[in-house]
Amino acid sequence: MKRLEWVGSALDDLREFPQEARNEAGHQLHRVQCAKEPSDWKPMNAIGSGVRELRIHTNREHRVFYVVRFDDAVYVLSAFEKKSQKTPKSELELGRTRYQLVIARHRSRKEKR
Repeated sequence: MKRLEWVGSALDDLREFPQEARNEAGHQLHRVQCAKEPSDWKPMNAIGSGVRELRIHTNREHRVFYVVRFDDAVYVLSAFEKKSQKTPKSELELGRTRYQLVIARHRSRKEKR
């Protein structure tokens, strides 16, 4: 099972979800850790290669951006409540920025070997 790595404030942001959404996000992320597909997701190539959007449906909509392409961990980039049909540009930018941090960490680890 892969470990979860939280980037930036992603864990704190997920903790702000209502209880039902938090529980569902935790369940779905555990499936991802175990190399299983979550029940509702889509690729987010606009953020980066291997980035996916986990879609949580309760009485509100919540989203979690995560990366599965690395062998060592599942990287959770961001978690937010979606208030309209379109994903806010600020959330896409945050996802891209945090994705670049993950890429930089992996490059740095490879160079140290």
